[in-house]
Amino acid sequence: MRIEKCSFCGAPVYPGHGIMYVRNDAKMFRFCASKCNKAFKRKKNPLKTKWTKAFRKAAGKELSLDRTLAFEKRRNVPVKYNRELMAKTLRAMKRVNEIKERRVKAHYAKRMEVRVALESAADLKLLQTNMDWVPEGQRERVERNVKAGNAWLKKKRSESANEKAMNRRASQSK
Repeated sequence: MRIEKCSFCGAPVYPGHGIMYVRNDAKMFRFCASKCNKAFKRKKNPLKTKWTKAFRKAAGKELSLDRTLAFEKRRNVPVKYNRELMAKTLRAMKRVNEIKERRVKAHYAKRMEVRVALESAADLKLLQTNMDWVPEGQRERVERNVKAGNAWLKKKRSESANEKAMNRRASQSK
């Protein structure tokens, strides 16, 4: 049983499901739903369509350049059954899945760091502009925390700027 990928959104298309479109040049396209089929025929760009896998990977919302994602091998001739090979393959698959899950979690945590920094910046700005909301007894402590928060945000911004510059240099050298 071969599970294909949707030609538009990248979702899995199981046997007996979806729509197959064959162009005049004999190129086959598989779609998971009529939504994808219609979008493809309207010449929509999957990179600009927010719900597709292509958009999510291009926007950095999903892990894209990971070696664990490239382990699947497509074979047209079935491999002869070998008990030892199967056991070894299953162990390897389990290990690859563990590594993949760990990397996905790390990617998610890194993405959420940016969000936490943005929320913190918004909270600090709100506090600075509306310091009169804070009770008199707590005002001094809150002002100290706001100053510390501003220093933390500056540090985070400089770290992210350095990281972006390093990534830019690395991509240019390739």
